[in-house]
Amino acid sequence: MDDALAQAARWRQAGCAIATATVVSTWGSAPRPPGSLLAVLDSGAFAGSVSGGCVEAAVVNEALDVLAGGAPRLLTYGVADHDAWEVGLGCGGQIAIWVTAEDALLDALLAARAARRPVAMVTRLDD
Repeated sequence: MDDALAQAARWRQAGCAIATATVVSTWGSAPRPPGSLLAVLDSGAFAGSVSGGCVEAAVVNEALDVLAGGAPRLLTYGVADHDAWEVGLGCGGQIAIWVTAEDALLDALLAARAARRPVAMVTRLDD
């Protein structure tokens, strides 16, 4: 997570638009735990992982749509989901991923982690 956050910060400092995708919940045999992060640059480059490679391409496409002006979104991939098999999530679990364009909260999160202060970022997904 720290590497993805650091890369996202470098991209932001360079003036690039970025989105983040964060695993918010899992069920069963999920490839990555909640809190796992994928940072996506507006060019399509990315850092981090939300699924160990299983659904990253699909999530990057969703992140690019958010960066193009789309609304933040909650994505769900699971073994019963046809899209999950199509993009490679055949591990038998389910993951929910929150995708949003990143803002100044990233800087505060990085500063707290660098200072080794406990930190949590809470996002109300309902609204």
